[in-house]
Amino acid sequence: MMTLDKFEEAAETVKRVTLRTKLIYSDYFSDTTGNKVFLKPENMQFTGAYKVRGAYYKISTLSKEDREKGLITASAGNHAQGVAYAAKMYGAKAIIVMPTTTPLIKVNRTKGYGAEVILHGNVYDDACQYALKLAEEKEYTFIHPFDDEVVATGQGTIAMEIFQEIPTVDIILVPIGGGGLAAGVSTLAKLLNPNIKVIGVEPMGANCMQESIKAGHVITIPQIETIADGTAVKTPGSNIFPYIQKNIDEIIAIDDRELIVSFLDMIENHKMVVENSGLLTVAALKQLNCTGKKIVSILSGGNMDVITVSSVVQHGLIQRGRIFTVSVLLPDRPGALVNVANVIAEAQGNIIRLDHNQFVSINRNSAVELTITMESFGHEHKDAIVQALTDKGYNPQIVQPKNTYN
Repeated sequence: MMTLDKFEEAAETVKRVTLRTKLIYSDYFSDTTGNKVFLKPENMQFTGAYKVRGAYYKISTLSKEDREKGLITASAGNHAQGVAYAAKMYGAKAIIVMPTTTPLIKVNRTKGYGAEVILHGNVYDDACQYALKLAEEKEYTFIHPFDDEVVATGQGTIAMEIFQEIPTVDIILVPIGGGGLAAGVSTLAKLLNPNIKVIGVEPMGANCMQESIKAGHVITIPQIETIADGTAVKTPGSNIFPYIQKNIDEIIAIDDRELIVSFLDMIENHKMVVENSGLLTVAALKQLNCTGKKIVSILSGGNMDVITVSSVVQHGLIQRGRIFTVSVLLPDRPGALVNVANVIAEAQGNIIRLDHNQFVSINRNSAVELTITMESFGHEHKDAIVQALTDKGYNPQIVQPKNTYN
């Protein structure tokens, strides 16, 4: 059982391996939502995520014999690092099974804590089955990433810290993958204040908990399609499911496109890198039908590789209309390119890439295809630039921008 005394014990225990991630008041998200929004930056932990809380607390409760057998787990990355780091603190061997799709930064950091990493399967569920098989064959001690009340109790210490800073918090937004974090946070939050609202947030392409709540029992969704790899789970935890049913007031599912623009918002307004799963609670702010409430969004982690960061930034700029590409046909004669550039310059567009193809037609009046990628201030400015080109008779066609960072 997750009880108040266990949460208090866990809170004292995890202090040995965690940073006190103090709440950050967000002027930007407060102004855009009409609420008082605070961010709980677990992306700033030693391991880049909250998972070290549950992993360390769980391992602290094991016998010396169980630790000496070797610890094994399955994880898409953040729990892997939590277990690897905690095992290192106890001098125990750690074996981590990770999906083959796990970002390189998470794999390397897990190895960096001294763990043995095995890549297996395309999603967490595949990796978990293999880890359980190895645990049985080699008698390792298995540390479940979410479907364990002790692990969930460790994760719930986040709520303790939130209440210590804002005792009158109205709403806590918590990411959901398998449900361990949500179970721990919501259970402790309701113990401290039965009237608080705790909302779970998961990816629309991996909404296993939302579907399980609807069904009234744990179900497995047929497939996963999301960029939020840390919450890409097909089957939520059965042991922690009753806690979710009792203590989570609502579950919101977020489209990946919302995560992309939320990443941009976080970078530009808070100068923080937060991974896609950690951004679920930020994207959910727009879907709340309330004003004047004190809201805490838990940013669960920040482990992203640089390639993914650059890709998400570019897609975010495209969605916001701040990068776009047009194609125009030009006469094949000197000065044609300069004339187009002047139209764009007068409209205050900034060209960042040009592709000039002279072989699309034998008609010299429209023989050159010019593809122009440029920066603008947003959708209104983008439309103004397109209109300026149209007014000059260029008939611009919007096309998908090429990767400007390669």
